Amino acid sequence: MFSLSRARCSGYSATVTSPSALSNLASSVLVRNTSKTNAGWLRIQRSRGFATVPLVYDHHAPAKPSVRDEKDSPILFLHGLFGSKKNNRSISKVLARDLGRHVFALDLRNHGESPHDHRHDYTSMAADVLEFISQHGLEQPTLIGHSMGAKTVMAVALQKPEIIANIISVDNAPVDARIGSDFARYIQGMKKIDEAGVTRQAEADKILEQYEKSLPIRQFLLGNLHRPSGNGNGNEAPSSVQKFRVPLNILGKALDHMGDFPFKDPCAVRFEKPALFIRGTKSHYVPDEVIPIIGQFFPRFEMADVEAGHWLISENPEAFRQGLSTYYLLLSTTKSLSDNIYANV
Repeated sequence: MFSLSRARCSGYSATVTSPSALSNLASSVLVRNTSKTNAGWLRIQRSRGFATVPLVYDHHAPAKPSVRDEKDSPILFLHGLFGSKKNNRSISKVLARDLGRHVFALDLRNHGESPHDHRHDYTSMAADVLEFISQHGLEQPTLIGHSMGAKTVMAVALQKPEIIANIISVDNAPVDARIGSDFARYIQGMKKIDEAGVTRQAEADKILEQYEKSLPIRQFLLGNLHRPSGNGNGNEAPSSVQKFRVPLNILGKALDHMGDFPFKDPCAVRFEKPALFIRGTKSHYVPDEVIPIIGQFFPRFEMADVEAGHWLISENPEAFRQGLSTYYLLLSTTKSLSDNIYANV
């Protein structure tokens, strides 16, 4: 179940019930970017005073596209803390199929197969995404992000609103908030696993169980384990010992800033294009108290509630899919009405 409510700065609100899901199109095709990651790829942004990193991605191409090519209004999907592009693989394929648009599932810096860098905050992650859009020549993309990815999406939209068509923020808000102590505990447990030199995931799970009782969360975190090559250059056979791919020390130091939001004054900057905020009804990340702030930064926002917790994409994927389909149906209907009005003027 989900409900979609519309909010405007004028205070107008309405509840829209879900129409039938969009008719299925042919399945999507996965094309993977297999470029190696290394420090030599860092692109120095002298005007910003720090380096961006090239983001590794999966490209999900629709079998029956509704757009000109992959550069025409694609969807960029951003994961949350400790996640990666593989977490969004299934839903990316579904969106490519249902919407007929190209979907790029990204690995953000210090996650997945993307390069590591000592800086990890929303300013640097937004810069990486903006560089990705520029380097690939993408035109008016839709940005979807969950949790950490949601704040990154919001930061990108507020920094460069003219190049973004619309955004979808999944269970996060444009406010400073204290991050839960769970994440520090996760890093502590993951470091214990690295120190133990485990060779089987069952061994790692036994250690992590001391720090997190939820099996789904443990499985999510253990998805970051891999078998590194002997000398790290990829030319040797993988080691039997499993290590975490994410840089635990870097992310551990960054935790204090993961609840921050880089934009503080909604009077100074706004994203005045469509924005959908999806929140879990059992999650505390987007309480009713922050809705006015959302409306100030994103005056054309919609709010959708999904019956789930913070990990709502994996907890209730069908409701999430229906919510997106309904939103895009509303957007396309509104655009068609606007086009007809102007055509008859």
